[in-house]
Amino acid sequence: MHKAGGNWVVGEGFFDREAELEALAERVQDGAHTLLTAQRRMGKTSLVRELLRRLQDGGKCESIFVDLESATTPAGAIAEIAFQSGAEQDTWSRIKGLFANALPDAEVNAGVPGIDLKVKLRASLDAGNWRHKGDQIFAALAHDDHQVVLALDELPILVNRLLKGDGDRVTAEGKRVADEFLSWLRKNGQEYRQISMILSGSVSLEPILQQAGLSAHANIFPAFHLRPWDEKTAVACLEALSKTYHLDLPTAVCKEMCRRLRCQIPHHVQRFFDAVHEHLRRADRRTASVDDIVYVYENEMLGVQGQMDMAHYEERLRSVLGDEAYRAAFEMLKEAAATHGRLSSDAIARQRDLQATDGSPVRIDEVLHVLEHDGYLARQGDGYHFVSGLLEDWWRVRYPSPSAETAGSA
Repeated sequence: MHKAGGNWVVGEGFFDREAELEALAERVQDGAHTLLTAQRRMGKTSLVRELLRRLQDGGKCESIFVDLESATTPAGAIAEIAFQSGAEQDTWSRIKGLFANALPDAEVNAGVPGIDLKVKLRASLDAGNWRHKGDQIFAALAHDDHQVVLALDELPILVNRLLKGDGDRVTAEGKRVADEFLSWLRKNGQEYRQISMILSGSVSLEPILQQAGLSAHANIFPAFHLRPWDEKTAVACLEALSKTYHLDLPTAVCKEMCRRLRCQIPHHVQRFFDAVHEHLRRADRRTASVDDIVYVYENEMLGVQGQMDMAHYEERLRSVLGDEAYRAAFEMLKEAAATHGRLSSDAIARQRDLQATDGSPVRIDEVLHVLEHDGYLARQGDGYHFVSGLLEDWWRVRYPSPSAETAGSA
């Protein structure tokens, strides 16, 4: 097993998740759609790509993976779906004819489309024809009884952009466009039973739809929640990595790493191993001690590189909440990080009072719903607590609160 370096992995680089793969494969074979949910860095993309690889290799279906992160309009999304559908020659042979009037003969007759074709596909689509072309693409994919899995990654990012445009609030026009796109997707998902869609993203779709009053569009996409590894699995991963890189990580050391993380998010487990590996390399040693773990966690995981990871968390959270709601989330997370990872009911009440005093439209319950749904906080009694020890410590180090208690989760 090799270090993933933050990229998605398949094949020999894929670790565990056999139960999840089996459950998702069963959904596909039943013709069901799936909304894959999890907090960030849980390995959703790797899980989907590994599922598609196994299904494709087993000859059980055609698989199409579409990354929608760069799409900003429905037309752009259709262009991405058309282009990625062309990764398989048989699929492209059925789709390319739909764009014959817009593309040069040489490219229409090509086997598998080249990267330049995406620009031309996008230029051929606009607000007036994307829906019709999209319907034709679905019809072409559903050409016979052969099962097709269409994975749409970062769909929530696209929907959020449609709703808010360049701002941070849902607009009437944005809601209209998003409603039209999601209605189209839902219609095709209901019409073609041999096409099984898997939706996923680095932010959660449900809170975004709830903000806009469009939750009904998710009804045909039952949620499948991807949970963190348990300690046993995380330790097994660390031991497998140690064997590959000829390191000695005693069980007590692996368990200390898990204790620090508290929530065994696969990317964080592998990121921690990478930091320990580099630390031992610099020291010209092969065996790690608990003292090494303490040093690496405090100086590397919570250091400059760790803060870069934290910045991505913040960017995604701000994009979903918008500036005003993000400021409320920021203050509550800062409060929780400074008080042993717990956000009390009194702290929540203070934030509600502050929003009411300022005449803010921000609804604290909606902010807490996003924080809970995206894995930052979990309910505990009448308050909340940080789920991840690493995320809690990241927040405390990045935004220290001198007036509050500063004892960390360590």
